[in-house]
Formats: sequence, structure tokens, C-alpha cells
Amino acid sequence: MTRDLNYTKSILKKVSFDPYLFKKELKKAYYLLCPQDKLDLEKWVKDFIQNKQTLRSVILSNSGVFTLG
Repeated sequence: MTRDLNYTKSILKKVSFDPYLFKKELKKAYYLLCPQDKLDLEKWVKDFIQNKQTLRSVILSNSGVFTLG
């Protein structure tokens, strides 16, 4: 796990109170990370939003980042 991925996760945790800000930061991170970190981020996001309905609805609604399901 790289430093960039750790930083991204900490930012996403901090902005998770606002679904639209979460989505914005997720998109930004997705374009900056290396391919392996993108895969790790996708797995982490799936776990993180599992019990957060507001985040799930925003991420699953044609996010343009990746498809979670």
C-alpha cells in the first residue's frame, strides 16, 4: 500500500459526511493513483460504504469512476 493510497483513504474518511464531496474526492484520487492502488481503493470503498446508504446511493448512481455493486 502506497503513501498516496493511505492519504486518499484518510481524506475520504474525513469527507464521508458529505456524499457529493466524497464522490468528488474519490474521482480526483482515482485519476491520480497507479493501477494497483486503484484496485485497492475500489476494494476499500466497497467495504467502507457497505453500511452507509447515503454514500452508496451517490457512488452507485453513474459515478463515472468505477462501478460498485
